[in-house]
Amino acid sequence: MKQLTPWFSAVSLSLMMFSLPAQAAAEEKTDAELITRLREEALQHSQVQDHFSVLTDEIGARLTGSPGLKRAADWAQTRLRSWGLEKVHTESFAPFGVSWEFEHARVRLLSPFAQDIVAIPKAWTPGTNGPVQAKVVVAKLSSEEDLSKWQGKLAGMVVMVDEPLAMKPHLSADARRLENRDLEELTKVDPDALPRRDLAAALKQFQFQKKLVAFLNNEKVLATLHVSRGDDGTIFVQGGGSYKKGEAQPPTALVLSSESYNRIYRLAAKKQAVEITLDVKVRSGEESPDYAVNVLADIPGSDKKDEIVMLGAHLDSWHGATGATDNAAGVAVMMEAVRLLREAGFKPRRTIRLALWGGEEQGLLGSRAWVQQWVAARPESSDASQKDLPSYLRSGSAGPLQLKSLHGKISAYFNLDNGGGRIRGIYAENNVAVKPVFESWLAPFADLGANTVTLRRTGSTDHVSFDAVGVPGFQFIQDPLDYMSRTHHSNMDVYDKVPKADMVQASLVVASFIAHAANRSDLLPRKPMPKEKKENKENNTETSAASARP
Repeated sequence: MKQLTPWFSAVSLSLMMFSLPAQAAAEEKTDAELITRLREEALQHSQVQDHFSVLTDEIGARLTGSPGLKRAADWAQTRLRSWGLEKVHTESFAPFGVSWEFEHARVRLLSPFAQDIVAIPKAWTPGTNGPVQAKVVVAKLSSEEDLSKWQGKLAGMVVMVDEPLAMKPHLSADARRLENRDLEELTKVDPDALPRRDLAAALKQFQFQKKLVAFLNNEKVLATLHVSRGDDGTIFVQGGGSYKKGEAQPPTALVLSSESYNRIYRLAAKKQAVEITLDVKVRSGEESPDYAVNVLADIPGSDKKDEIVMLGAHLDSWHGATGATDNAAGVAVMMEAVRLLREAGFKPRRTIRLALWGGEEQGLLGSRAWVQQWVAARPESSDASQKDLPSYLRSGSAGPLQLKSLHGKISAYFNLDNGGGRIRGIYAENNVAVKPVFESWLAPFADLGANTVTLRRTGSTDHVSFDAVGVPGFQFIQDPLDYMSRTHHSNMDVYDKVPKADMVQASLVVASFIAHAANRSDLLPRKPMPKEKKENKENNTETSAASARP
């Protein structure tokens, strides 16, 4: 054979590399008959809205560690069993901490004029033990110097600790769908765009918050008021106290709408005599392993039953509303996906496992615990100072990754947790080999708007627990709608914010992905195993996909 010139060899190799994805996509088979059956069931007989309605309107808020999460887990198990799923059960990731449920917050401005104020307490902060009346004062408390300045001056006061929110007119819509140019931009990967987390700054803030809690309690502050990041009456609220048993709790902490907060702040800043009444009732203190659970259920496989394809979403929510877009929509879609497969008569080769996680909002606690028990884990650190820190602040690695029984058996985990919008594609998490596979699986749904595969990584969802230990974990691309602008962790996260058609489309796409992964000849391609986490000693920052948002 005639020897090729170096130039010709390089060009030939380049052409071969560019042709590989197209060739792989052409070789990846899709089951058109199954997809037709799934489309018929999903588009004509969907039940996803019913699952969604029960979770939001009937069960309501599902804070981790609360009876609300148990109610949701019990309901999900009953429904999954009714569809014939097997091994339906819960697995606890307790000890989690103390429970907390919000009953009511009645806030009324008394002077200089009377007006009811809408407010929501931060989770795990205490109530007021009945109605109380107090003066309101503005006090900046963001440094130790601030604490010294206000020492001895705040007893019995309601303290406004945030700066007012700058208000701007809405010149564009709160909600939007991804356009072609957005999807095209998503396919471009920028290595410099990976987030960098400043561990030193985060640790300093964590330590200051402990000092602030002690200061507020020592000074006998009655309550603190905080401004919502939203406007038009939207209140974004999460946690403010600690769910860990025995830890000191701050005084009652209330988040107000920005409009109400700004008005009261202006009055107090002018040294007006501002008085307010508070009546905040919460229930807390109970501990139960049933309040910190994951729900698992299987459709058993056949000749490859020891291998697993997983799908999931998180069942827990925050307390300000009913957790509709975050993440009852994801739960309803994933449950509907397995129902569609059952109704279509699908017979999987691999076992299909549905997981509904608890503790996602507190740091992927449920999925991480499950992965550590069954898939892979690192040894616990013997450093006491590290043990006392939340996981996101721990630097370095406690030891090499130890693989468990399911590590080599899970083909992939697919997650849905970016609101209630329809699926537009999927993040391939820098897995080059899987990209053409996903492109082939999406092709039958181009008419429904799902056709984008990006090698970008995304974070802040339960797929990270799998990806971090070398198991393929993926999150779908979704239309944002008004997820970040209006509903995410807010009092507007309700049933009415999720279009039924979007959940119908999403459940259909997910069902097809799961079916094709279950019956594929081989497990899905994997990336190299993750390197051990190392802290950047130069600037004490760390690159982390786990904290990223698209």
